[in-house]
Amino acid sequence: MSSDPIEIAWEGKWIQAKRQGTWEFVSRARGIKATVIVAIDDDDHVLLVDQYRVPLGKRCLELPAGLIGDEHDTDTVESAARRELEEETGYTCAEVVDLGEFYASPGMVSESFYLVRATGLSKIGEGGGVAEEDINVHRVPMADIPAFVAQKRAEGFAVDVKMLLLLASDLLKP
Repeated sequence: MSSDPIEIAWEGKWIQAKRQGTWEFVSRARGIKATVIVAIDDDDHVLLVDQYRVPLGKRCLELPAGLIGDEHDTDTVESAARRELEEETGYTCAEVVDLGEFYASPGMVSESFYLVRATGLSKIGEGGGVAEEDINVHRVPMADIPAFVAQKRAEGFAVDVKMLLLLASDLLKP
């Protein structure tokens, strides 16, 4: 563990580039966290989204997700998950269960996300995100996830690492 102080090399509205000794990493500004939503309906379909991601230069297949505390000071993991689920997918949910905090790339990014499970889904709108987002919603049977991901990959989509949660049992088969 380094005793060197953490220096901010660069800071924008949403991220900071930091240095501690010779180690460089990125973090969210202002301590903002994220929530990632596994939304499974009563018919065993999961809600997925895809949207254009500037850092990748292409659309990315993902679980619905969003920031906690970016624009809402009173945000909780649950309230942010409910808001983002509705904004991105057009669904509300009866229950949100916090499954814990996770780190996607801890060697270079300090950002964490809270994984939640949303159940008791009801469609109330089209979703698609807020004005500057261009989100497509997919309701996919759990059994079809591997084929759906392969199809999207063949179409040139990136696949978010958190999709491994839904692919694990298929990927781990001998």
